Amino acid sequence: MGVLAVQGDVREHLRALEESGARAIGVRRPDELAQVDGLVLPGGESTTIDKLLRAFELQAPLRERIAEGLPVYGSCAGMILLADRVLDATGDQQTLGGLDVTVRRNAFGRQVDSFETELFVHGVDGGAMHAVFIRAPWVEAVGPEVEVLATVPEGPAAGRVVAVQQGPLLATSFHPEVTGDHRIHRHFVTQTLRG
Repeated sequence: MGVLAVQGDVREHLRALEESGARAIGVRRPDELAQVDGLVLPGGESTTIDKLLRAFELQAPLRERIAEGLPVYGSCAGMILLADRVLDATGDQQTLGGLDVTVRRNAFGRQVDSFETELFVHGVDGGAMHAVFIRAPWVEAVGPEVEVLATVPEGPAAGRVVAVQQGPLLATSFHPEVTGDHRIHRHFVTQTLRG
């Protein structure tokens, strides 16, 4: 397993994957990408990660691996990078695509509007999960092959889609890597090993 290591919560995702039973490496170069059987796209700043993917010559090989069926989990900015369509993107922002969703960047508001809540994630056992949202996106629309795994349970954003899966692609608006609850990572690792 790998964690894209150009910007964002890299160490936290590496630790979560290791504690979920995977051997994990940071991925910064195409030769490292070629070694992994699953990849996490961490939270961070989606426009910065996009530019760094191009600078490190990772965008094209990563798009190719995703098209070939590489299991990928995107958290927050990672969700934006996996989305086929992005609302409120910067003019030159590109995504890796593969996930048939429309995502709105910074949908919950600015940094000051970051929040935490408890929510249930379909397919993840153990009850409600503590979810941390930091300048997070949400999913505005899903294609027919996309399964909605979680929505915000209450408050002004009640009903907003915040976790989805389409085949080997998994994405959450929230940051499970910062809570110590590794059930999302275990779900991803287990599905990757099965595939």
